[in-house]
Amino acid sequence: MSETTSEATPLKVVAETRLWEVFARRKYEEPLHQVGTIAADDAELAKVYARSIYDEFSWVEMVVAPRDAFIPVIKP
Repeated sequence: MSETTSEATPLKVVAETRLWEVFARRKYEEPLHQVGTIAADDAELAKVYARSIYDEFSWVEMVVAPRDAFIPVIKP
């Protein structure tokens, strides 16, 4: 039995509109450094994405911050 367009369930499209900066450190005596950027709808998803994407090291600390929370001091 084939589905027609009207019977098909529409796919949910995730609107990943917010960018998040990911910072981490491998040793407590090291400063946090930027390890990447992710796109996620909210903080909970950002944490999940950051942990799963940047899992190449055993980090002792990892944080995410929304890019729009940064305040430019010197603009290009």
